[in-house]
Amino acid sequence: MEFQLKETGHDAYAFVYEKDNQTLGEITWTLLGDVMVMDHTFVSPTLRGQGVAKKLLDQAAEFAREKDYKMEAVCSYVVAAFEQSDQYEDIKA
Repeated sequence: MEFQLKETGHDAYAFVYEKDNQTLGEITWTLLGDVMVMDHTFVSPTLRGQGVAKKLLDQAAEFAREKDYKMEAVCSYVVAAFEQSDQYEDIKA
């Protein structure tokens, strides 16, 4: 599964999984300085239960580490993931 980085607007970005011109998964954020404000995660019902949301979050986390950014969890999925795992401690805002 391959995710594409897309700029979706002024300082708004997403990692997106598309197939047949249909968005099947995405995680979005707004970049405020060096903080990625994680505001939305979506996974198509056809892919739920397969770990796609975690893969999207891990891709965003890798991006944050590469760019020396921090992540602020606003999206309920990201909030829960941050609370349940310490693997994101180094990038929490």
